Amino acid sequence: MIKEERLQLIIEHIRKERKVLLGDLSTLLGVSEDTVRRDIKELSDQGLLKAVRGGAISRSPIPRHFREREHYDVSHKGIIAEKAVKLIKNGQVVLFDSGTSVLAIATLLPLDLQITVITNSFPVASVLEDHPCIEVIFLGGRLNKSSFSTSGFEVIQTIRGIRPDICFLGICSIDLISGVTGISYEDCQVKKAMVETSKQIIALATVEKLGTTEPYYITSMSDIDTIITDIDPDHESLKAYKDAGIRLE
Repeated sequence: MIKEERLQLIIEHIRKERKVLLGDLSTLLGVSEDTVRRDIKELSDQGLLKAVRGGAISRSPIPRHFREREHYDVSHKGIIAEKAVKLIKNGQVVLFDSGTSVLAIATLLPLDLQITVITNSFPVASVLEDHPCIEVIFLGGRLNKSSFSTSGFEVIQTIRGIRPDICFLGICSIDLISGVTGISYEDCQVKKAMVETSKQIIALATVEKLGTTEPYYITSMSDIDTIITDIDPDHESLKAYKDAGIRLE
């Protein structure tokens, strides 16, 4: 088998399985683990997968820019948002990050709900500006034009001065081993501060984001209290997360 054929088979295999082990690929391709390791490094350098210890893991399939993400997988984000709204109670202080799944929650908040929302997302603040009962605290900082959110020292310092009841964390990639990761360094620093200061962390992730990873680390799975997905919490693909003690919605 020539190299180009091996690389294509590796890509197809990881798209299907989300993650692969060196030993399994070595057997599948009939080559040594060292050869597979070199192939994985080459594909990782091209951004087609992420090399990890002992194998490789899929990269997140979601678009990068907010405008593209806003119209991506809308129906499944709606399912997540409907589940999330049920977890919010009157009187809470709720931290909303800049994810499009979080924006979907903001659009569904009942008009009689009385909470304080803290956010660095311009779209979230815009959706809630006319809400009669929700107080909005906007985290000012440098504008990230690809995510329509603020980031930087001022944002992080403000977050560290509050203790929200809930943090809704829009997820780019999540994996039991790699933890929660993202594609933007500055955005990930903001999310990391949100995790550190909040009493309860609720991760929002469509099923295609499970078992994927990106370059910038946010937090380990041990910090995540709940994962809300677009599928039934008893689905077989979520079993490993349930076995790890994470609440699923």
